[in-house]
Amino acid sequence: MRILIAEDDEVLSDGLCHSMRQSGYAVDCVKDGHSANLILSGEQPFDLVILDLGLPKVDGFSVLRSLREKNRQVPVIILTARDAEGDRVKGLDLGADDYMIKPFSLPELEARVRALIRRGQCGVNPVYSCGTLTFDSVGRRASINGTTLELTTRELSVLEALMLRTGWVVSKEQLLERLYSYAEEASNNAIEVYIHRLRKKIEPAGVTIRTIRGLGYVINDLPS
Repeated sequence: MRILIAEDDEVLSDGLCHSMRQSGYAVDCVKDGHSANLILSGEQPFDLVILDLGLPKVDGFSVLRSLREKNRQVPVIILTARDAEGDRVKGLDLGADDYMIKPFSLPELEARVRALIRRGQCGVNPVYSCGTLTFDSVGRRASINGTTLELTTRELSVLEALMLRTGWVVSKEQLLERLYSYAEEASNNAIEVYIHRLRKKIEPAGVTIRTIRGLGYVINDLPS
């Protein structure tokens, strides 16, 4: 899951980015509306946007309007100090899915993020299985026969990407996009480390991650 945070308060932005990454999301952060428009116009899809209204260069209302005019249906949470009824009505009418007032409760924000992602998966089973291994994409939990696996947030993200396409090859580039924001440095070696760790942890489930040389990785049941 990938989230864009558009917030010009550097301390708040850094805190939100850290919190969301700790929860297992890949996060990109921008500090002005022009940058938000640019990144949202690109090819990288986002699963959710957290949007401040008082952004410099281009305000949050304009960013939201532009997003919806392009028919991008990514869920948007407005996070702002503007508590006037008129602002709330305008934001929701422009297509925001939720509106939160600063100061806010971080656990509540995270709960609303999960709720919107869950809503976006309506009609799609958020729990994926391979052998006796299951992955809950909303609860961010992997288990074998009901026993939760102890995985790091990056290991969870790699496993999620593979299980979303069970039986199909997932390239290193696709994994890197899911794990790292544009601002973070990453290497193919990091992916190999996560794959190595995951193989050991999921082996009891009768599941393997095969390396397809030159292409990427594929997760499958082991032949019985």
